[in-house]
Amino acid sequence: MSILASRDTRVVIIGGVAGLNAARRMAQFDFLVNRPLSVQAFVYPPEEGQQKEIYRGGELKNVPVYSSLEEALAENPGINTALIYIGANRAYTAAKEAIEAGSIKLVSMITEGVPEKDAKRLRKLANAKGKLFNGPSSIGIMSAGECRLGVIGGEFKNLKLCNLYRPGSFGVITKSGGLSNEAMWLCAQNGNGVTTAVAIGGDAYPGTDFVTYLEMFEKDPDTKAVVIVGEVGGTLEDEAAEWLAAEKRRIRLIATIGGTCQEVLPQGMKFGHAGAKEGKKGVGSARAKMNALRDAGALVPDTFGGLSKCIKQVYEELLADGSIKPEPEIDEALLPELPLKVQEIMKQGEVIVEPLIRTTISDDRGEEPRYVGYAASELCEKGYGIEDVLSLLWSKKLPSREESEIIKRIIMISADHGPAVSGAFGAIIGACAGIDLPQAVSAGMTMIGPRFGGAVTNAGKYFKYGVKEYPNDIAGFLSWMKQNVGPVPGIGHRVKSVKNPDKRVKYLVDYVKNHTSLHTPCLDYALEVEKITTSKKDNLILNVDGTIGCILVDLDFPEQSLNGFFVLARTIGMIGHWIDQTTQGSKLIRLYDYLINYAVKEEREVPEKK
Repeated sequence: MSILASRDTRVVIIGGVAGLNAARRMAQFDFLVNRPLSVQAFVYPPEEGQQKEIYRGGELKNVPVYSSLEEALAENPGINTALIYIGANRAYTAAKEAIEAGSIKLVSMITEGVPEKDAKRLRKLANAKGKLFNGPSSIGIMSAGECRLGVIGGEFKNLKLCNLYRPGSFGVITKSGGLSNEAMWLCAQNGNGVTTAVAIGGDAYPGTDFVTYLEMFEKDPDTKAVVIVGEVGGTLEDEAAEWLAAEKRRIRLIATIGGTCQEVLPQGMKFGHAGAKEGKKGVGSARAKMNALRDAGALVPDTFGGLSKCIKQVYEELLADGSIKPEPEIDEALLPELPLKVQEIMKQGEVIVEPLIRTTISDDRGEEPRYVGYAASELCEKGYGIEDVLSLLWSKKLPSREESEIIKRIIMISADHGPAVSGAFGAIIGACAGIDLPQAVSAGMTMIGPRFGGAVTNAGKYFKYGVKEYPNDIAGFLSWMKQNVGPVPGIGHRVKSVKNPDKRVKYLVDYVKNHTSLHTPCLDYALEVEKITTSKKDNLILNVDGTIGCILVDLDFPEQSLNGFFVLARTIGMIGHWIDQTTQGSKLIRLYDYLINYAVKEEREVPEKK
């Protein structure tokens, strides 16, 4: 048998990340002892409606998150236990609600730093309701072979080392979470393991005491002895001694008290736990507690190191008088193992997994991101700029200083083109409609296409084709384009012309050809095409899309990346427009009637429906 928790225990966890971690540890134990998942629900309003993924061995379970305990209990009527994993400022309210819930019989609280007045009120309420409130600061409760509440017991391998997959004959009560694990291990190594281990928490006013659990162990026929791990401070151990001495008890009691070093330290010094602080030799001192327990008939070693010997002594005596029988040998190889994660199996070379994606540009598995092998911080330290990172991620090469300057100028000169163009206008409308930055910029981005900024890739693509297939035949290239593609991408402008040139184009062409040593076959070809097209119509000039596309081809950027320069550059401007409009508090835009040609029929009477 066990006390407090059994195979019938069903749990709701009140809390977020820490509660999810506990649920996953509990599921490992559920897998080990082959019981259904103990955690049925979470209560955590910020994540209401979500489902938390919990593996029970290799079986994935989805546990729902509710906004209230009432809702969780209504949809999961089997829940009888609540674990509190939220901050000290909200723990009292959560625990109070759980104690008052009719179906919940046990509440255990992991939360540390709970005000003493709150702990006292919760204990009083639990007693009045006939419930049990364990904690605060409790690592949990372990019933071997039955149920695990919280992270008590540690890692999966430790559950096996402590024989927690089956019940033994020793109960354990501690204030310390870490020492509860140690005590369970000692009971497994020197005895036959535990029935139930309870960590009551180290606060000055725990919700329960040693005597409460000693009474439960006394009534449990499978528990033959109980190990208490106490400490300086408080009176719980003295109360346990009084309980033991009051009448003849069925269970054997073994106790160890930490803190005898207190005798050589200043009076009132605190020892880790909130409750571990008392005078040197009076009530609450380690020595006084040890003497009281010995006088009551408990087996008390002088130090914690002697606990193993005491457990072994009691175990052998119980075997000798027939109170317990030797446990049959269990082949631990037959116990289940947690399934390994794919990464672990791959490291062992036992499985090959086809990658879902492949990347050739960046890697963040180390201490920092690396771009085509170069550490991001080192690029910064050695004077590289965003234009160099752009080149690494888009063409997988580190550009020369000249090439970097060209890339930088392309971005700078394309960052914005005023509020009237469709992309900026779309972002402005979004800002005036009150939508957030990403959505407003996305609205502007959707305008990029064949009529606005989307010609950079095709300009570079087709001028590169002309250089290769029609190197000395501009007329032949134009004829081929007319028959197979249509207008030449990168040629033509609605406003600019030979007489009213685009200064951005003039600047880029002049800079690349007269201030760098870049070889520019694609740009040269486009300029020759411009001579032919402008002789037919003076606005068929090489526009900024065509200029950028050709320069980027000459820089050896892949065709697929070329439109990215326009997208990246215009994103800068669109963000600026969103900030500008938001700062001004601009209102929702509605077109004036005079901007719309209402080419509709005159108002007329609606006929009767036939």
